[in-house]
Amino acid sequence: MRAGFTEMLRGLLDRPLASYYLLLSSSALLLTIGLVMVFSATMVESYADQGSAFFVIIQQATWALVGVVVFWVAQRLPVRTYRGIARPLLVISILLGLVLVFMPSSGSSDSGVGTDGLWLHIGPIQFQPAEIAKFGLLLWVADSLVRLGPRIASWRDLAVPMFPIAGLSMIIIGYSDLGTMLIIVAMFIGLLWASGVPLRILGVLFGVALGGSALLIAFQPYRMERILSFSRPEDFASGWGYQAIQGYYAIADGGWFGVGLGESRQKWEWLPNGHNDFIFALIAEELGVIGCMVILILFAVLVYTGFRIARRSDDPFRKLVAAGVTIWLAGQAFINIGGVLGLIPITGVPLPFISDGGTALVVVLAAVGMLAGFARAEPDASAALRARNPSRLVRLLWAPLPPAPRSEEAAPKAKTRSKAGSKPPQTK
Repeated sequence: MRAGFTEMLRGLLDRPLASYYLLLSSSALLLTIGLVMVFSATMVESYADQGSAFFVIIQQATWALVGVVVFWVAQRLPVRTYRGIARPLLVISILLGLVLVFMPSSGSSDSGVGTDGLWLHIGPIQFQPAEIAKFGLLLWVADSLVRLGPRIASWRDLAVPMFPIAGLSMIIIGYSDLGTMLIIVAMFIGLLWASGVPLRILGVLFGVALGGSALLIAFQPYRMERILSFSRPEDFASGWGYQAIQGYYAIADGGWFGVGLGESRQKWEWLPNGHNDFIFALIAEELGVIGCMVILILFAVLVYTGFRIARRSDDPFRKLVAAGVTIWLAGQAFINIGGVLGLIPITGVPLPFISDGGTALVVVLAAVGMLAGFARAEPDASAALRARNPSRLVRLLWAPLPPAPRSEEAAPKAKTRSKAGSKPPQTK
């Protein structure tokens, strides 16, 4: 029976569009679970503040709808578009980050520009520049590495201008959001490793990243308190340790099967940020260990699929971007869940697909949409889709045909060169 299941699973994974369907299914399930849990986590506070239990979930569902549209657009865009917007997107994110750093916090407003912690307000719209910076830096670094080609082994060619620009972006982001900076550092080093940068360079960069993180922690006293409260949260029960302790209570109350969906006690204003940074604790309380295992399995499938797409892509840019997106999502999920479980200090980053927050959700769905387009462009998937030849309506409503595999593109050219170089038959 075990051999039969293994053969069946192997047969499913060997199908041309397996990566694409794995990506769609895992992302859709995580998004659905996220909407359900955001509603459960916010219904009490939403009713107390707004008079309606549905106020927050309607906002989140609206952002999810926007994210699905962005996903649809992202999977339709060709590689040249992503490479073309890489530099402008990075510049915009840096400028927005500078505004967030140098403009004093003024809270939200219905008109004008203001800041509120990690958020930038432009009229009634608020968003996090750090989320845009992840996407922009990912595309720019991948494009730069592809342009460098074999010169990535040279420290001088690699450092100018990549390291100064990437370092400036990380410093600007890390000044106000250390957790996001750590995700970007992991993604940056992962991209360099995936492109074949020598280990000696990666070791130096890792040391610089550790030193910079230590300076940013020392610069902000509350970050040091988070580090100190990690080992003994009970000593900081009136500060950062309080959130960790309440999270542990939620996890302990859940047991194997949880107290039931919507039945959380901690969401009654006991657990701070239960709808965002600590939503995994509420999942553990309401759905138990089984619910947490479902979330972890879905993220594992997503990570496996991302690296599978990177391995199977025949375009260097697609390879690097797919690996970078996967490291980004895996690193962010690990930092969030690890902080909730007490494995690492709390950094305050949202759980992808699940935590409340419009900007983070839309950017993640854009990245996954781009990854879906890359999955359709795998050589086997592209050949299967082109052989299927879907109708114009399907191409218009869902996605156009992916580019032909490079082997198929090269074959007609080689055949043409062979004909041109052959000698004409001699006549007697």
